Amino acid sequence: MTDLQQLSASLEDYIEAIYHIITEKQVARGKDISARLAVSGASVTEALRALSKRGLINYQPYEVITLTKEGREIAEDVIRRHNALKQFFTDVLALDESLAEEGACKIEHTAPPKIIDRMVDFIKFLEVCPRGGKDLIAGFANFCRQGQTADHCASCIAHCLDEQAGKRIN
Repeated sequence: MTDLQQLSASLEDYIEAIYHIITEKQVARGKDISARLAVSGASVTEALRALSKRGLINYQPYEVITLTKEGREIAEDVIRRHNALKQFFTDVLALDESLAEEGACKIEHTAPPKIIDRMVDFIKFLEVCPRGGKDLIAGFANFCRQGQTADHCASCIAHCLDEQAGKRIN
């Protein structure tokens, strides 16, 4: 696969848009890309030529646009990074959907894959860790909304300690 760092953020946006349009409509056309990204037709044509030159799309003027195997793999990776970031922002950092979407769009192009993979692992860990789990994530979201911990934190901590003590005995 082509090194993802070779594609600019703009070209990653184009390949992601093409992927989504093909998923929705079975084919992509320049006007669909222009509308989705709110860019001029000339900008679309320039990007399509660049993506075609890299072997990521099949493109001929006035014809439908399709992704090559390599183009599809890159698009899926961009989407995976975007979704992982958005999930982290909403589920862990308790940010609202629109801000999480905006942040994911900006960071997906610059964050190294290892950082995003680690964020995904962290979410998985939080969901299954007996000291954390969904209660911890929900508690943090509540903390962000309220600006303080819940009134029952002391009893929650005592409960967690009791559970851990019980596991050590068994």
